[in-house]
Amino acid sequence: MTTPPPTPSASAPGRRALLTGASSGIGAALALELGRRGVSLWLGARRLDRLATLVDEIQAAGGKAKAMTLDVVDAAACARAVVAVDEDAGGLDIVIANAGVGGKSPSLWDIDVDDAVATIGTNFTGALATILPLLPRMRARGRGQIVGISSLAADLAQPGAPVYGATKAAFSFFLDSIAPELAAAGIDVTIVHPGFVKSEMTGKNKFDMPFLVETKDAARLIADAIDARRAWLRFPWQLSTTMSLANLVPRGLRASIVLRQLKANATRA
Repeated sequence: MTTPPPTPSASAPGRRALLTGASSGIGAALALELGRRGVSLWLGARRLDRLATLVDEIQAAGGKAKAMTLDVVDAAACARAVVAVDEDAGGLDIVIANAGVGGKSPSLWDIDVDDAVATIGTNFTGALATILPLLPRMRARGRGQIVGISSLAADLAQPGAPVYGATKAAFSFFLDSIAPELAAAGIDVTIVHPGFVKSEMTGKNKFDMPFLVETKDAARLIADAIDARRAWLRFPWQLSTTMSLANLVPRGLRASIVLRQLKANATRA
């Protein structure tokens, strides 16, 4: 009886990865971390100047990286761009759909339809435009890994950012739904649910962010999950556990607690 060779780690030297939303926050930190681990990177974002600086930093540390302007909201252009990257890379091993926005208004009564559509366009439609064009190509190669940077906001319905939470829940649902079929084709799926991580996005928040995670620590955890080809990563564990327990509270009681908190916040404002 022969023993099959071990599956190579996803971030082993020589691997090739596309990372969207790489110009700041989790994306930039993850690019640096993966670069240090020997992954060749194709970095996409709207702010090419920041990407250029990031590429210089990765290369100065001995890594390999290329930058490209990429706006995932333009789904057709994004689809063409990721296919071009796959051609340039000679076949991507890892695709990390990280581009995301938080939306402009946390108040239900102030949500603007255009802003809601833009949030959906980046967080969900843009993620699909990043992933879907590459699946047939990965299937033909019989290998690959899809990594979706979602959010713990997907785990618990709550006020404050309902559109953002809905987009992340939809993205996670999509990835979880396709994972079995992709696994049969040799393609792994890693779904990441971070809590609050220091970034430009969370820097705008005007509310308490419990168990705030340093960006470098978040990048290390995500890179480790990619390396291990984990199906799910939720962090920090304190917030993840709290949200799991909150889901066990009866819906009516949870709604009552939420409404009292909203009234208390309005009084303080």
